[in-house]
Amino acid sequence: MGELESIRVFLTVAEQQSFAGAARHLGMTPASVTRTIAALEARLGVQLLVRTTRQVSLTSAGAVYAARAAPLSHGLAEAANETREAQGIISGRLRISAPQSLGVKVLPAVLSQFGALYPQTHLDVSLSDRFVDIVEEDVDLAIRISGPPSDKSTIWRKICKVPRRLVATPGYLRARGTPRQPEDLAGHDCIAYRDDLRDEVWQLSDGRRRRNHKAEGRLSTNNGDLLAALVLNGEGIAPVPRFIVEADVAAGRMIEVLPDWAATEIWLTLYYPPYEQLPLRVATFSDFFEAHVKETRPL
Repeated sequence: MGELESIRVFLTVAEQQSFAGAARHLGMTPASVTRTIAALEARLGVQLLVRTTRQVSLTSAGAVYAARAAPLSHGLAEAANETREAQGIISGRLRISAPQSLGVKVLPAVLSQFGALYPQTHLDVSLSDRFVDIVEEDVDLAIRISGPPSDKSTIWRKICKVPRRLVATPGYLRARGTPRQPEDLAGHDCIAYRDDLRDEVWQLSDGRRRRNHKAEGRLSTNNGDLLAALVLNGEGIAPVPRFIVEADVAAGRMIEVLPDWAATEIWLTLYYPPYEQLPLRVATFSDFFEAHVKETRPL
C-alpha cells in the first residue's frame, strides 16, 4: 500500500478510535488495517497510536502527524474529485445533514436510487434536528424543514412547502374541550417544537385574519417524531408536519384542531456552504433530490 493510502487508513483509525471501525468504514479487514498502521509506524520510526482493550488513541507524535497530514489528505481527495468532476464523473464523498423524521421517511429511496446511478459517490448522511453549522462541521449540504435561514452566509434553495396540521387525540379533546377559535387554545397544553431557547409562538391564519398564540405547556422538543408521539399519548395539542401524522389522522387516532387556521409556512430547503460554484456531486444530488420530492410528493 502506498504512503498516501497508509495516511488515509491512519486518519480513519484516529477518527474512529478503533481498528475494527476503520476497517468497516474503509471496506478492509481489521488485519489489513493493523498491518498498514504497523508499516507506517515502522517507516516513520515512531509510535502513532496507543492500543487498549477498549479503544485506540493518538500518541503525542501521532497527534502532531495527524494535524499535519489531515489537511494534505483532504486536499488531495478534493483535487481528485475536482479532476473527475471536470470530466463529468460524479464521485467522492458527499456529506449530508438531514432532520430525523425526513431522513427516515424520505431519504432511503433517494439514497438507494442515487447510489444506483452514481456508484462512485459515497453518501455520508447524518440525521439531526438541530441547525448544524455546515461550515464548521464540514457538511456539503444540509436538508432542512424550517423558515428562512438566519445565517446570511449560507446559500439556500427552496424545494417545496411542508404543510403542518394542528392535532390532538380524541381523548384529549373530550377531556379538555375542542378549540373553535385560536383564542380557545389558552388553557390547553400546547406542546412546542423548539430548536433553540426561545419560546415558540404559533402564528395562525385563516386567510383573512392572523392570530398569535404562545405555546405554553410542560413539554417541548426539537424532534417531529417525538412531538407526534407526545400528541398520541394525549399530552396536548401541537402543529406537526403533515407527512408525520397523516396516517394517524386518517386512522382517527388524531384529530385536526382548528382546520380552517393554518400555521406559518415552513419549507423543505437545501442549505450549502458559501461555495463560489456548487461542486458537481452536490449540484447533481440536489437536482436529483428535488426531482424525487416533486415527483413522489412524500410531504
